[in-house]
Amino acid sequence: MTACYTCVILKSMKTAISLSDSLFEAAEQTAQYMGVNRSRLFVLALEDYIAKYNGDMITEKLNEVYGKINKNDFTKDLDVGLESLRNLTKDDAW
Repeated sequence: MTACYTCVILKSMKTAISLSDSLFEAAEQTAQYMGVNRSRLFVLALEDYIAKYNGDMITEKLNEVYGKINKNDFTKDLDVGLESLRNLTKDDAW
């Protein structure tokens, strides 16, 4: 029985948060509308927020990396690619 109890503890963590009355009421209404309990609503909201935040962090890091690249180093390559694309599509019917 102790092993099972320990297993349950490791799968989830209880926490307490403070919310304004209006936010609590909005959460309550949203949870009812979605057909989930408040706890599940908070889990879904936090997962969504973390996914967005992590995506923003990745974008920020990519922007930092690409911001260090001198675009002038690639001007000739871009011109050749553009000319090649023009040649490939010159007879296409648009």
